[in-house]
Amino acid sequence: MFFNYWRVIDKKIFFCFIILFFLGLFFSFSSTSFLAGERLNKDYYFFFSKHLIFAIFALLIMVIISTLDTIFLNKIIIPLFAIFFIFLALVPFFGVEVKGAKRWLDFYYFRLQPIELLKPFFILTTVKILTLEKFKSSRVKYILSFLLLSSVIILLIDQPDLGQSILLAGSWVATVFISGVNLFYIFGFFLIFLISFSSLLFLMPEKFSYIIERLVSFVDPSKGDRFQSSSALDAIKLGGLKGQGMGEGILKDRVPEAHTDYIIAIISEEYGSIISIIIISLFLYISFRIIKNCVNQEDQLLKVSLCGLASLLIFQTFIHVGVNTNLIPTTGMTLPFLSYGGSSLIGSAILAGIILNYTKNKSYLYD
Repeated sequence: MFFNYWRVIDKKIFFCFIILFFLGLFFSFSSTSFLAGERLNKDYYFFFSKHLIFAIFALLIMVIISTLDTIFLNKIIIPLFAIFFIFLALVPFFGVEVKGAKRWLDFYYFRLQPIELLKPFFILTTVKILTLEKFKSSRVKYILSFLLLSSVIILLIDQPDLGQSILLAGSWVATVFISGVNLFYIFGFFLIFLISFSSLLFLMPEKFSYIIERLVSFVDPSKGDRFQSSSALDAIKLGGLKGQGMGEGILKDRVPEAHTDYIIAIISEEYGSIISIIIISLFLYISFRIIKNCVNQEDQLLKVSLCGLASLLIFQTFIHVGVNTNLIPTTGMTLPFLSYGGSSLIGSAILAGIILNYTKNKSYLYD
């Protein structure tokens, strides 16, 4: 069984994911030891131990999903999307509030952020709508997929979670574009989204004032607090090409949640921009391999799904890097596989497992 699995899997993508998981473990140890030991008075390995457990669990999930029969996987996409969507809908009622945001469900032993698990299945459900045979010649499929996007974003904005909303909207646009939609429809949906978003800012200024503050401070640094983003950029500059050395960075001591939202800045500060460039290159190489596989795909569902999943992976990576380098406003976006957090790791593992499943060499399966 292992031989058959190893024969059909895309080994280059598989090894890239494994490398990212192990880099995440290493950088988790580097970035959280001081936080646990000095600031929270816990065991130095407290956060690392939790990350290790989640990483092992995530790796198992990735391998299990990649071994599933592709036809069976396609059948359980919508039920799994429905389950995680229900979890997301429960957040406003039963969620745990942390620093003014209610994004997690507390399951006693761990906290789950439903959107992290929902994202890959949102892309796949969107693709299923776009490739339905009965909607092949109809524009209804684009309206239905837009309504699906809107329902998820409404729940995200209520949390509030602007970063994930932007990520899903961008990934949706890429997926719909790849499916062959007329650009006129994309501009139309974008205009509706922009008007709706602006209306929310105008009608509910108290709830969404933080968005306005971030946009204002991004455009004019003198009119807002840019301590986190400025500190991250300073850390990257301080690290230079070779870095300050393991444990020598100061960003993780100055910025809250740096081990999640600013992990690439910590890596650059301690290990140098060269390491960060290598990590970003890994994500780009994975995307290249996925797109290369799409060229040989005859199944339209698999082809559009892979492009959508690649878009999700790349957009999240570059939103994280963009925030860390002060190119875009602060959004609080994790870096897949490397940022600390169980939900982020499991979500990344689901994404990786589906990609590995869809990029399997199908010709061997019928030998």
